Amino acid sequence: MKNFVRNAGFTAIAAMALATYPSVPALAQDADYPDSNISITIPTGEGGGADRDARAITKVWAKYLERNSEFSYYPGAAGQVGYEFFMKSKADGTHLMFSNIGPEVIMLELQDVPITIGEDLVYIQKTSTEPMAIWVGANSKFETLQQLIEEAKERPVTISVSRLPHPASIGMLALGEATGAEFNLIPYGGGNPTAMAAITGEVDASALPLANPITLGPEARVLGIFADENPVPDQTGNAPTVNEAAGTDLPALTSSRAFAVQASVLEEYPERVELLKKTIRETLVDPDYVAAVAAAGVPVEFIDPGDQEAAMAEAAATAELATKYRDLLTGE
Repeated sequence: MKNFVRNAGFTAIAAMALATYPSVPALAQDADYPDSNISITIPTGEGGGADRDARAITKVWAKYLERNSEFSYYPGAAGQVGYEFFMKSKADGTHLMFSNIGPEVIMLELQDVPITIGEDLVYIQKTSTEPMAIWVGANSKFETLQQLIEEAKERPVTISVSRLPHPASIGMLALGEATGAEFNLIPYGGGNPTAMAAITGEVDASALPLANPITLGPEARVLGIFADENPVPDQTGNAPTVNEAAGTDLPALTSSRAFAVQASVLEEYPERVELLKKTIRETLVDPDYVAAVAAAGVPVEFIDPGDQEAAMAEAAATAELATKYRDLLTGE
């Protein structure tokens, strides 16, 4: 696993209650925090799920950090463009990345990117976690996952994905390997065009994080979820897990969104980093933020205030998963 320093272990760590965190400065001036806006790099396109989530949290975060946020979008090469741009930004704690841990750690593992998680960049605070899902548009002929699998045994079935290095892509390729189905993955470069391809029938089905089909409401029908159990049955038509529907034994496939900083910031500006962590955690339990998430159509169950240790543990586990399925993802 070339892009991960295993300083966090491979065991997922449950999110800790807000009250258990150590006390840190409450105001930006107490941590000698610069009097400037926060600059946030998003390594995907404007208007996508990461942008939606980042805007929801920063609107509430501003009242705790007493700073507004500015966004820059650098889609391309499955997130590589954004990561490389971010690493060139000023390393003083005022420049953050809003990351998709799952797909972007996979990207770092599979592509020749000179960035090592843990040495160069650190995920400091998770904001949400959700499982991957297989779903179809409302007008699709496929009513169940088993129907989709049976068709894919007769002909290649097209699946839209946001990018090939992605937990959802691993799920579909692993499902095909386990069942003898042939899934042809087509990357669309972002959640919105990926979803639209399924809704319009341009592809047979789509594989994305579960929030995507949920936010589409009646336009989408979830066929299966890559998880041990369905976390939001009421919002997914009581969709089964993939393993339940297909009789497989695939790993749970999830992804979290998280804020990250350059690793040097933790050493040079530790008080600033602690301030960022504390105010993000306060935001995540603020009723205004919970309401903003619900208003965006995203299940509040996906809110996940996992700390730095939990975020880095997920990155390590994802790197291991990418190594395990490297041959499938690269076509080797």
